[in-house]
Amino acid sequence: MARIFDVIEYPNEMENEIVHRFPEKGIGDYRVGSQVIVRESQNAVFFRDGQALDKFGPGRHTIATANIPLITDFIGKAFNDRTPFPAEVYFVSMKEFADLKWGTPQPIIVRNPGVGLGVALLQGFGSYSIEVSDPQQFVTQVVGNQSSYDMDDIDDRLRTMLLSKFADLLGETGAKSNVLELIGLTEELGAGVRAKAQPDFAALGLTLKSFYIGSLKPSSKSAQELRDMGMLDMNVYTQLQAADAMRDAANNEGGGAGLTAGIGAGMGIGNLMQNATSGAAQRQQAAPAAPAAASGGMPSVMTPADVAGILKVSQEDVMAAITAGDLKAKKLGNAYRISKASLEKFLNE
Repeated sequence: MARIFDVIEYPNEMENEIVHRFPEKGIGDYRVGSQVIVRESQNAVFFRDGQALDKFGPGRHTIATANIPLITDFIGKAFNDRTPFPAEVYFVSMKEFADLKWGTPQPIIVRNPGVGLGVALLQGFGSYSIEVSDPQQFVTQVVGNQSSYDMDDIDDRLRTMLLSKFADLLGETGAKSNVLELIGLTEELGAGVRAKAQPDFAALGLTLKSFYIGSLKPSSKSAQELRDMGMLDMNVYTQLQAADAMRDAANNEGGGAGLTAGIGAGMGIGNLMQNATSGAAQRQQAAPAAPAAASGGMPSVMTPADVAGILKVSQEDVMAAITAGDLKAKKLGNAYRISKASLEKFLNE
């Protein structure tokens, strides 16, 4: 049975809803002469057979061939003004959808010239806002024939677009600026993301009104996580593990403040690398005295790297002896410590 509508409106505030179809299911039968009421913050788009007929702005409108020129071909001159025609109306919210959240689910790798490893891991979050600029394009390109479409339906897609532009811009800017300088450029980076993302949003019938970076900071990554990402060699990895264990032990018995907090951005790695380098140099200088150390000049507590230097073997050989149980060692966090007594016992066996 045909459903004849003489008044078409959607008075809902559309707080989170971007588009609402009328009727929600099926096809509506509208008389020529029916009234269409469009709210101040809305536009209405008419469709028939998958084709957009026209768009109405805020106000009261009458469905007639004078208002919708494209409708003439569908109605024909053989019918009077009371003839119904099947169509759908999409009410589109034209307000600004503000305070939408974005964030980096994983750290973004950028260059960090002249600091530590020369690379950095950054994480950021903030907010953005959008509004529909072309309701007809948005409905045809994004919504389709869905009865309702809200921000939850498109939020992930928009965040992915923004994070792609954000990572791209960080890569470009990071080639010229180190991490500390990047953190001081949040306003410029936000404007850059808006400029980069605008064409992609326009292709959907949207405008990116704002993009704000609320925080941009170094990521907290452990030595193991950095090594898994291919950012550390074995020597630096060992030094970072030792720093982790010593800090955890110094903080408290329960685990301390987390592994290598902040080193992912390359801010603390520089000192640790310097320590690793100086430590290696000291071991090389002390190499001729190794026999004396082995006979009694050993420190009371040593790292696997220290033991490797004393025994003139690779650190992997020392770790293999620890794993096999031949060399007794105490594990602190992810690091091992060997006592002088344990090494002497190992040498005498």
